[in-house]
Amino acid sequence: MVLFAFMMAGAGAPPAWPPPDRLPIVAELPDPFLKPDGTRIRARREWPAQRRRLLETILHYQYGPLPPKGAKVTGRVTDHREVGDLGSVRDIELSMGPRGVVKVRLMLAVPAGKGPFPVILDGDLGWDRLNDAFIRAVLGRGYILAAFNREQVGPDSAERKGVYEAWPNYDGGRLAAWAWGFHRTLDYLLTLPEVDGKRIAATGHSRGGKCALLAGATDERIAVTAPNNSGCGGAGNYRFHDDKCETLEAIVRRFPYWFHARFAGFMNNVQRLPFDQHTLKACVAPRALLTTEALGDLWANPRGTQQTHQAAREVYAWLGAPDRIGIHFRQGGHEHGLQDFETLLEFCDVQLFGRTVSRRFDALAFPDAERVWNWSAPARSPRSSGVPTASSGDL
Repeated sequence: MVLFAFMMAGAGAPPAWPPPDRLPIVAELPDPFLKPDGTRIRARREWPAQRRRLLETILHYQYGPLPPKGAKVTGRVTDHREVGDLGSVRDIELSMGPRGVVKVRLMLAVPAGKGPFPVILDGDLGWDRLNDAFIRAVLGRGYILAAFNREQVGPDSAERKGVYEAWPNYDGGRLAAWAWGFHRTLDYLLTLPEVDGKRIAATGHSRGGKCALLAGATDERIAVTAPNNSGCGGAGNYRFHDDKCETLEAIVRRFPYWFHARFAGFMNNVQRLPFDQHTLKACVAPRALLTTEALGDLWANPRGTQQTHQAAREVYAWLGAPDRIGIHFRQGGHEHGLQDFETLLEFCDVQLFGRTVSRRFDALAFPDAERVWNWSAPARSPRSSGVPTASSGDL
């Protein structure tokens, strides 16, 4: 059965996307191995094309398109200070978009010594959360901390500023625009000699985690994707949640501008959604993915997040990369604290440098959580070997 039509790269004809109420009901987490013709992929070499089809579907129905790449991103240093003997911090004004009209602040903390250094890229600068304690923690581990203000890319409101002024006809939601901000900030970082372009991690908290996950899924230059407490619309679970969790209906009603307008068609209709957030997580594969969660953050659906983690791990395991997906639960509530950053830095040490750490990234907080999908990974073809990679750059 054909569930939906996809827009293939380079296709001349527009896709025949059914409206939400014409899509079939799928009660459990949908099968990420299923192709448009109703058959399933069988070999690892098919994954890059399948990943692209899945992303096109997710963008069409949920987030909307990302903005065009625009002109080359440039930066102007506006301030500089030292952080003891750990390194230095620069404030930089980035110019993005057509003719550089989108101005975005970047805080760049670089360790002392000879690089290049791995990078933790965070989009939450506008929250004034990344104080000296965070900077010192990251610098002390030999990482660059690069934090930009995503709300200058697009405001956290229905107001059409930033990329929406630069491209007046652009109709993507804020999460797509903010993911684009990650990509363009990365464009600039890769021009700097102190940056190790092969060791980039993208992170963010709450709504910042939602767009960090989308950024990592759509740009293969990001080696580690690490949403924190991202919940509904991020690493969470639309279909399965407790009474105290945010739902699709609640998030679209309160923040309609985060998504494409057509996503509202799934309100009170969630079982017609042709994907769930395990699908977006799987689109990061086979690159590294860490989800950091808080047991007291019930609104972010930690139990449902574990379920989408476990479903996405089936894709990672099939690709021969089960150790590249991790999840970590802590006590406490909705925050992105130093403990979460320490967890991320240790995960990066493992994934980017092959170091050994004592922390586990496979411990499940809800061992009794039910299996909420009825598919299994395809049997591996004898000819299917190695971990596939797709072309570089963003979708």
